Amino acid sequence: MLEKLKEEVCAANLELVKRGLVISTWGNVSGRDPETGLIVIKPSGVAYSEMLPRDLPVVAPDGHTVEGSLRPSSDTPTHLALYSAFPGIGGITHTHSPLAVAFAQAGRPIPAYGTTHADCFPGPVPCTRRMTPEEIAGDYEYNTGLVIAETVREPGADMMRAVLVHSHGPFTWGPDAMASVDVAEILEAVAGMAINTEILMTAGEMPQMQRELLERHFYRKHGKNAYYGQSDG
Repeated sequence: MLEKLKEEVCAANLELVKRGLVISTWGNVSGRDPETGLIVIKPSGVAYSEMLPRDLPVVAPDGHTVEGSLRPSSDTPTHLALYSAFPGIGGITHTHSPLAVAFAQAGRPIPAYGTTHADCFPGPVPCTRRMTPEEIAGDYEYNTGLVIAETVREPGADMMRAVLVHSHGPFTWGPDAMASVDVAEILEAVAGMAINTEILMTAGEMPQMQRELLERHFYRKHGKNAYYGQSDG
């Protein structure tokens, strides 16, 4: 079942290691089949070095495992909440990459200081609010997804493809599993650039980039009149 998707999602998970975005068994990538709504996701606690496509469980939108003998990632309910909230996304990545996590632990968005940031994100990458004690004590992972959806509902998940979960870490998404990994890698890079920018600033308010410049860079790649790259025609 969904053998091609399993191969794609497995490759995306292994790419997290290659790109230096995870250590140990932390982090996970999922992919969603648009026809059935089923998702394929990394199994919980399995070492990347031992993981094969056949090991990845297939999970239904209601959370039950359709196929696979291994338990799906403990973050599966978060992924399912996001797929439900944003049906247009096809892949989700969660990491504990250290520079993005630094902003999450500080409860801070990643500011848009320059055009490298604007090439992927239409403004500061937001950080969620703190979860309430009731949300944490309840269906914690699913509630995490609801808080993420609440945070990025404007400007929408098709525009802002990343969020920092307060005190936790980043989630990113895209049209497929590997695309969500690409966003995770970019997010970690711009987090590092933002930290270095702030180190170099000696005093006063950190200068956000000009809004006009941010919008020009973002929309030339992602707007309806985008002109970056090659034409599909």
